[in-house]
Amino acid sequence: MSLPLELSRLRDEIRGYAVAYGLDFFETVFELLDYDQINSVAALGGFPVRYPHWRFGMEYDQLSKTYTYGLQKIYELVINNDPSYAYLMKSNEMVDQKLVMAHVYGHVDFFKNNYWFSKTNRKMIDTMANHAVRIRDYMDQYGVEKVEDFIDRCLSIENLIDPFLPFLDKKTKKDPTAEDDQKNVSGKLKVERGYMDKFINPPEFVESQKKKMVSNEEKSKRNPAEPQKDVLKFLLDYAPLEQWEADVLSIIRDEAYYYAPQWQTKILNEGWASYWHSTIMTTRALKDHEVIDYADHHSGTMAMQPGRVNPYKVGNELLRDIEDRWNRGRFGKEYDECDDLVAKKNWDKKLGKGKEKIFEVRRVCNDVTFIDEYLTPEFCERFKLYTYQFNKRTNQYEIADRDFKKIKEKMLFGLTNMGQPFIFVADGNYLNKGELLLLHKHQGIDLDHKYTRETLRNVAAIWRRPVNIETEIDGQRK
Repeated sequence: MSLPLELSRLRDEIRGYAVAYGLDFFETVFELLDYDQINSVAALGGFPVRYPHWRFGMEYDQLSKTYTYGLQKIYELVINNDPSYAYLMKSNEMVDQKLVMAHVYGHVDFFKNNYWFSKTNRKMIDTMANHAVRIRDYMDQYGVEKVEDFIDRCLSIENLIDPFLPFLDKKTKKDPTAEDDQKNVSGKLKVERGYMDKFINPPEFVESQKKKMVSNEEKSKRNPAEPQKDVLKFLLDYAPLEQWEADVLSIIRDEAYYYAPQWQTKILNEGWASYWHSTIMTTRALKDHEVIDYADHHSGTMAMQPGRVNPYKVGNELLRDIEDRWNRGRFGKEYDECDDLVAKKNWDKKLGKGKEKIFEVRRVCNDVTFIDEYLTPEFCERFKLYTYQFNKRTNQYEIADRDFKKIKEKMLFGLTNMGQPFIFVADGNYLNKGELLLLHKHQGIDLDHKYTRETLRNVAAIWRRPVNIETEIDGQRK
């Protein structure tokens, strides 16, 4: 539904403010929907058309009930696409529509300019519609239940991708030591003068070189040669799938890679959009009679409970902290090595580089690098970002630890790989039986046995052979 005249004018006004602040975004199309329509679109992951599946109906039912009971309300919905599409709810007040438009332009600027979104499909609306047509055709041909059961299995492992794979150089590089290993079967280095041989090729070195050659030879026979994180790609390449099954699995994998940057940048993305909606609203767009309503709705968005990280709040405040630090020069060796607390508190070099710095952060960071690089002890103290635990005796959450290193470590654990276990394909012909061996590299996150068992069943159904899993702790497999 096209925007009415008043909303069209507001859109042009907000867009003008966003451009004046230096935001650079795709053309953005706003659609006006009622609550039922926006719940339908939200249930489909923000897209107007998706393939048929029961989980979308479940999502719609949940969204509808939470809206009806007053537990949740969708203010904005925006798609990473070129042009980008955003949805406004008809029932929102005019101040909310302005806030949402400013927030959307912040998101679309982030989609366009952040490095981690640079490899995503910018025509995903068309791609999603194409996926829907193909899967509907398979359902007509093979039956709804058969295709939907296979989709269920694929969705249970849709997170087993490598989000860094799109950024790797696809050109295969030869290992320069491989040819030397084959030519020099003795394991010795070439020596021009015989009397130097015992110094250049001592027995322990020769033995280690021979072991290395044996290891390289074993790796060359193994498939994959090194543990592979993109489990879906391995299944596509080597599982004995029918043509339609391979196509469905490739669809699930393509969509998983499209959504990957969104969970990689949740805090920074929402923080960036919140930073700009609050900046535009409080400096340009807000009228006097709208201040109370804006403050009420904005504070609701920024509210944060103990023990939980609100990405809107943390992202917004950390960006403002970075802006302030770079405006005042509170960074670098001189500042870090200053022991005078009063001097550090009043530190102000008047550099004025804050805006430039946050645009740089927006361009290159994901959540892990954002938190790892810019979270400070002072920030954690100011916003009470402590680790909490629930006290059953008092029935309340209490501070468990104020140690900055532990706080930061816990946040990074939750952000790395979505806080999920690291799973790799280790061997596609385990024990020479055609079985699949998966490897869980333990990096602080244990496997949930219930979910592991069910997931392995689904992988085995795709692989058509038994599937095994090992856990690696400190380089030792168990």
